[in-house]
Amino acid sequence: MRVNIAGCLDRCEHGPVLVIYPEAVWYTYVDRDDLDEILQRHLIDGERVERLLIKPQDAS
Repeated sequence: MRVNIAGCLDRCEHGPVLVIYPEAVWYTYVDRDDLDEILQRHLIDGERVERLLIKPQDAS
């Protein structure tokens, strides 16, 4: 796991952005609870958090 500051990743209209590689899954989040949910469900449980996904058409 690596956390770094990367600006807005050209997706500023979505607010804060978190990207998980190598899958290149893009998430937006509002608060710490959202981040905790992404970490638990995506990284630990292996499932996507649909409500926080930035869809591919939104991310391009």
